[in-house]
Amino acid sequence: MSKKIFSLVLLLSLISCGSIKNLKKESDLFETEFQRQEFSIKKTDVLNKSTNGNWQLRISGNPYELGYKKGFLTQKLYHYQERVFFDKVAEIVPNPSKQKKLLLFLKWYNRFILDYVPLELKQELYAVSTFGSGEFDNLGTKFERNLLLHSSHDIGHAMQDLMLVGCSSIALWDDFTEDGKLLIGRNFDFYVNDEFAQNKIVEFISPKSGYKYASVTWPGMVGVVSGMNEKGLTITLNAGKSSIPLRGKTPVSIVARYILQYAQNIDEAIQIAQKFEVFVSESFLIGSAADNKAVVIEISPKKFDVYEQHNGKLICTNHFQSKSYQSDKRNRQHIEHSHSQYRLEKLEESFHKEQTYQVKDVLKVLRDVSGLDHQNIGLGNEKSLNQLLAHHAVIFKPSEQIMYVSNYPYQLGAFDAYNLNDIFAGNELNPIKQMELPADDFVSSAAFKNYRLYKKAEELIVRSIAKKTVLPEGFLTNFSQLNPNLWRTYQLLGDYYTVQQNWQNAVKNYELALQKEISSETEQKAIIKNHQKALKKL
Repeated sequence: MSKKIFSLVLLLSLISCGSIKNLKKESDLFETEFQRQEFSIKKTDVLNKSTNGNWQLRISGNPYELGYKKGFLTQKLYHYQERVFFDKVAEIVPNPSKQKKLLLFLKWYNRFILDYVPLELKQELYAVSTFGSGEFDNLGTKFERNLLLHSSHDIGHAMQDLMLVGCSSIALWDDFTEDGKLLIGRNFDFYVNDEFAQNKIVEFISPKSGYKYASVTWPGMVGVVSGMNEKGLTITLNAGKSSIPLRGKTPVSIVARYILQYAQNIDEAIQIAQKFEVFVSESFLIGSAADNKAVVIEISPKKFDVYEQHNGKLICTNHFQSKSYQSDKRNRQHIEHSHSQYRLEKLEESFHKEQTYQVKDVLKVLRDVSGLDHQNIGLGNEKSLNQLLAHHAVIFKPSEQIMYVSNYPYQLGAFDAYNLNDIFAGNELNPIKQMELPADDFVSSAAFKNYRLYKKAEELIVRSIAKKTVLPEGFLTNFSQLNPNLWRTYQLLGDYYTVQQNWQNAVKNYELALQKEISSETEQKAIIKNHQKALKKL
């Protein structure tokens, strides 16, 4: 994945907001309607923090009220989130000439995006955006920025198929669970940087129309990536391999939000999903207490299908599995060249036994850093179910209205347990302490401490490669020992020595990298190519 391209696309998307069709007209309308509203924060509208660190938000009302309350209560968090995001963009965005070339394209590409977002969600989004920071007004109005931030993943994915979301999900029911009821676990591996994930919010929303729902989100967001509603319908997003359409359409998080708010079973979720036009490929894993099963809605700009299994187990990573996509060229290539199939096989391996599984078993698998057959493939390997970059992990028990949500860091912190019925009833907004899932012992291990040091050292080496500066040999030796089983450790050292024209060490490290479990065929080919170039220089 290329975070540079993603950040460039995001920045230019924001700069190009002014060309969106009817943006000024709708913005003026929303402003007039918003000013006519009377807002008040009720006793049941609450923002607090769990003892483990996650923010917790409960609000109710019509679209403008939901947006106002969310913006008002989380304003400081919202400002921080924008700053984190745009500081990262400013850090890695390329040169101005490349920006200008993409700017012209994106002004045209995003011109119809407003036409594909439901009115009530545009109203809510507008109300939230009024609480945005003034610090970034040079990139567009608050409404413009928030609208396009909701489609940042979609835009980057559509432009370059960036796998910023490499998620893994499992649904179990019937003979695979103790009570036969549905049990779902997922890792949401969306990564901007560690700071972006520190202020995640577990929100409990009671809209004026539709069903009450809970989701795991971040400040300023009205879309959904992981959630469950009061009817026991759950939804989680998994990115897929995408074709490139000629215009931006509905952001997938908006589709997920609409399903969660208005569907009470699988059939209704499918009917709603079919009404939307998206501009990236996405898998929506839908769990339903009413149906006591799960399916995957597979949607792309040109195709739509539903994948299901009838044996009580459904696995979803980042490629499509239904009949409609079996002959799809892009999907087949993605299966062959990415790490999605590897993680699917890892989930199959983890739940292969004909036995019943509990919440603790799902938790263990979501935190698993090993490869197939429990091989040590290095910490942070994208072939792991636990890539040590997850924004969050969630476990659902839909029939009981129980939701477990991870706390920082990644999915390693304690999982808070929430009973949606109690919280929507207006009771105290706190997790159930006696149901809490403890933090992973790995957090306090020497291996995790070394991984944290490795990530800091990695940044220094990447910067050194870009600027062609020299690093002490002792530092490089220590770096190789911090995460010795990860292929990227040696690829980076190979690249560093290539820049330094130390061809012998470059060849040595590329060969070490090729002996490891490399995340994708694309990465492997790049290392082989660089290895061959270095060999010729010897």
